[in-house]
This record gives sequence, C-alpha cells and structure tokens, in this order.
Amino acid sequence: MTASEAPARSSFPETRGREKGYDKAAVDDFLARARGAFESGAADMTSADVRQVAFPLVRHGYVIGSVDAALGRIEDAFAARERTTAVAASGANAWVGHTRELAQEVLDRLSRPRKERFDRVSTLRYGYRLDEVDLVADKLATYLETGQSVTVEQVRSVAFRMQRGGYHEAQVDAVLDAVVEVMLAVK
Repeated sequence: MTASEAPARSSFPETRGREKGYDKAAVDDFLARARGAFESGAADMTSADVRQVAFPLVRHGYVIGSVDAALGRIEDAFAARERTTAVAASGANAWVGHTRELAQEVLDRLSRPRKERFDRVSTLRYGYRLDEVDLVADKLATYLETGQSVTVEQVRSVAFRMQRGGYHEAQVDAVLDAVVEVMLAVK
C-alpha cells in the first residue's frame, strides 16, 4: 500500500497512560466507510448504523468523548439525508405519520408502571438499574407528551449502573435508539 492509498488518520486526541480509548484503526476504518457512503449517496449505511457502531477499547486509543461527539454529528447528517429522501419519495405526511407511530410506540412502552417497563434479567445476572432507567423513562415520556426540553446528546450519552435482576440492556438500548430516531426525524 502506498502512502496515497493509506487511510487518512483522524485528528482525535489520544488517551494517555493507562486510560483506554477507542481503537484508532477501527475508528479510522469506520469513518472512511461512513464518508464514502455519505459522499456516494449509497444506502448501505444509515444513521442507525452510525448510532450502533462500537469500537474496541485499547490503551493509547482515541479519547471516547471526542469520537462520540463526531459520531453524533455524522449520525445527524445521515438522518437529515434519510429524512429528505423519505419526504421526496413518500411525501411529508407519510414521514410525519411514520414518526408519529414510532413516537407513540415508544411512549406506550415508557408509560408502563415503574419497574415493569422492560423485561428483567434473572436475579443471578446484571442488568440496568431499575430506578435509573425509570427516571430517564419518565423524562423521555414527558418529552414525547409535552415537548419538554431534552436534547439528542442527552439521550445519546445516558448511562446506567448495573444491578442484579435489572432491566434487560438490549431492550432499554433499543428504546433509547428509537427515541433518538424520533428526535432526529423532527429536527
């Protein structure tokens, strides 16, 4: 591989000492693929793909917060393009209808009684803390019902501690992803 064929290195700060960060090669590879997909207009990468990407943690990697901020901007760009494409293909009413249906589905889930909003893992396994998830669920339900201020960045950066018998992580994460999708659809 010649120097001109080598993937461009990102300009993210690197972790120091024992602190771990995202694997540089994995981040650079993903960003190159995302740039190519976006610039070509190819439909082989979506905002959901950007939102769900995960990188290995290594010493001397890229600082997580810096990469996550960049991924948020990339996700926003893909979501805006998806919205424009969908509105052009099906019309604004169809787009709004789809977004409204998704928002209602999420709201129905978040409006369940506390400690019953998601499946729980067995008491021998760890899942997300019920009280923390329920607190976030209450805030998101209020946002969906009234439009009370919550930002996409707040939803993207939410983190929960673990507890035995907690909520099933994949379900909670899927609902948070759906909330982000709704928020980006109306942005």
